[in-house]
Amino acid sequence: MVSRGRDDERDPLVRSDKFELGLTVMTPGARDAIPPMQMMRALRRHARGDWGDLDPDDLRANEDALKHGDRLLSAYRTESGTKFWIITEADRSATTVLLPDEY
Repeated sequence: MVSRGRDDERDPLVRSDKFELGLTVMTPGARDAIPPMQMMRALRRHARGDWGDLDPDDLRANEDALKHGDRLLSAYRTESGTKFWIITEADRSATTVLLPDEY
């Protein structure tokens, strides 16, 4: 029997430095518009607290949300320029990848 042991804990999508992603889902628009590898990189960034292209107020709100257990928002762009969001629920039960017009 092969045991992966602690290797799973180093996988950035299994265990994050900042918070748990919970169940990760995507909207139909996000699925169609975002290349899979770009989505995976963005999820890693989000989980590590790299919030992408947010204004200073939203950046502060995310830092406060980490301390107080509120919702987390990140904003990114694909290499072709499509903007998308990643939102983790306040209870950390789920993370959704979506296009802004799907909110």
